[in-house]
Amino acid sequence: MTSVMDRIARGEFFLIAGPCVIETEPICFAVAETVAELARKHDIPYVFKSSYKKANRLSAGSYSGPGFDTGLATLRNVKEKLGLPVLTDVHETPEVPAAAEIADILQIPAFLCRQTDLVVMAARTGRWVNIKKGQFLAPEDMAKIAAKADSKKVMLTERGTTFGYRNLVVDFRSLLIMAETGHPVVFDATHSLQLPGGGGAVSGGQPQYVIPMARAAMAVGINGLFVETHPRPSEAKSDAGAMLPLHKMPELVETIARMRDIK
Repeated sequence: MTSVMDRIARGEFFLIAGPCVIETEPICFAVAETVAELARKHDIPYVFKSSYKKANRLSAGSYSGPGFDTGLATLRNVKEKLGLPVLTDVHETPEVPAAAEIADILQIPAFLCRQTDLVVMAARTGRWVNIKKGQFLAPEDMAKIAAKADSKKVMLTERGTTFGYRNLVVDFRSLLIMAETGHPVVFDATHSLQLPGGGGAVSGGQPQYVIPMARAAMAVGINGLFVETHPRPSEAKSDAGAMLPLHKMPELVETIARMRDIK
């Protein structure tokens, strides 16, 4: 049977989904099992995502994750017990080798996308690297960043551009501009609706627009969709204001599956 990563490599549309940051193993399994079943139903290659650490917190008191060892152990369990590929953020070069032993996709956070050593080291592991477009960059700039990786296993993710006063805006032309690099382009439907600092000490969001924005991105043309989801977003320890409730995932997956099948 062809693996998920092989299907991604040959150009099939794929889904990346999971909670923002690892809170507990049961939450990770609840999300992974639910989304995996939806993905199987609609024959969509699925990658589970969650971070062992979120380094770019607004407040020093914000939850940043369970830590490197515990977080990677949880990702390993999801991968081995459910047979799913996994994605996680890396923030510093010393983290990369151990993360690459488990993660199928290493993600470069938007705020760190210009960190040359981080991009280069992640690519040298031979794993796929998902580079998020910085909120401060033009889409044309991503060609230079992708070139640093010097790898065919690079995907580029749109996650909105800083508009000011805690708002982001998505220029859907960026999906087409980044596609000119020849790398797969992903749309992050949840972070694009984040309101940085909009919750006071934490970020807010507008998850009611996740599905419409995903539809818009599908209409323009993308290789993959990225969405953060949680069984109880209001109780989540990170990005509570932006994640899509898990019970909304069937509607989202059914919607993107229909649009994928339009020829």
